[in-house]
Amino acid sequence: MNITSEKADQLKLIKLLILDVDGVLTNGSIIYNNDAVETKVFNVRDGLGIRLLMEAGINVCIATGRSSEALYRRCKDLGITHIFDALSDKTIVLNKVLDRFNASVKEIAFIGDDLPDIPLMQRVGFSIAVADADQEVQKIADAVTKNRGGAGAVREVCEAILKANGLWDEVLQSKLNLKL
Repeated sequence: MNITSEKADQLKLIKLLILDVDGVLTNGSIIYNNDAVETKVFNVRDGLGIRLLMEAGINVCIATGRSSEALYRRCKDLGITHIFDALSDKTIVLNKVLDRFNASVKEIAFIGDDLPDIPLMQRVGFSIAVADADQEVQKIADAVTKNRGGAGAVREVCEAILKANGLWDEVLQSKLNLKL
């Protein structure tokens, strides 16, 4: 993401990152096996970014139009406990999370990729489109990632939030025991 100083100031306010799933946490493909069991492919680097963000005290939740067991399994692995799925209107999540996370709209970021994400993107404090998002989504986004959905876009955002808050070096040293 190309982060100007103004955008970095906006990222400093973020207390909650809301993620879409298909096209953001995944590449947007849906695979069914012969038994009609749905499979999703998640990026492990995105997962580490989410964990590091949560360990730094920034909350993460899911807002998606679909529901799947694969998503619930991935969220359990990552420690994401707030999952809003099967949504026809993602904006209903906003009122639920404002109280639940004691956050204002300015303190919420959302990553989306397709047309149903636009209404929520227009209401949060900082909206992000993945690199391969629909052009209409990219037009209204505050920032666009360099990476595609399911291929490091979420990690890129997590790192940008941590860096804007001056937490990146601390996270690397204390959480990962890396010497810089």
